[in-house]
Amino acid sequence: MKRINVSAAYFLSIEFQQTGYLVERMYKTAYGDASGTSTIGGAHQLAVPIVRFNEFLPDTQEIGLGVIVGQPGFETVLENNKQAFALEFVQRSRFTTALPTSLTPAQFVNLLFANAGVTPSLSDKNAVIAEFGAATNTSDVAARARALRDVAENASLNSQEFNRAFVLMQYIGYLRRNPNDAPDADYTGYDFWLTKLNAFNGNFVAAEMVKAFITSGEYRQRFGP
Repeated sequence: MKRINVSAAYFLSIEFQQTGYLVERMYKTAYGDASGTSTIGGAHQLAVPIVRFNEFLPDTQEIGLGVIVGQPGFETVLENNKQAFALEFVQRSRFTTALPTSLTPAQFVNLLFANAGVTPSLSDKNAVIAEFGAATNTSDVAARARALRDVAENASLNSQEFNRAFVLMQYIGYLRRNPNDAPDADYTGYDFWLTKLNAFNGNFVAAEMVKAFITSGEYRQRFGP
């Protein structure tokens, strides 16, 4: 039990919440969900996190660079890293293709909230739109970065996305792969654990999820007992 709690503690830590989990939410806010296949209860499609293993790792490392939680000034380092990452993220061709600068601020912000799956309050939405001032387009890169973070850090998204991201992190963190990479052929395993975690209201101990991953043959083969 101690090993399970210590292992899971990282995913609940300030460090992960502000780095890896933020990366997952930024991808969702920018691009929405991906679609996966599960065979539980018959073959069906389900919405799954869009960020992939080979994207998640370097982006998380970028935000976490030099951050040592508890060390004096770590909050400043972390905030500077988040600002720099968001600025770089919104200049990627994938982002500018999905959300062109010709969009008005309202269109841009509406798309971000729609991708995030969040219905914002009028005040929340207006606060994000206000990042662009009086501009009629969204060519201001710094404002785009701030708006993306505003939505990605929205409290509703943070709450509703947590279990999905937590299950994803079991695959990325323990098995070092995507949920549908070999030996899995689809998202059936992911679907199973998400359904179980939701049934236990996010209690990973009661759901025995972390235990299953760190005692799995695949994990032991990679990292030893």
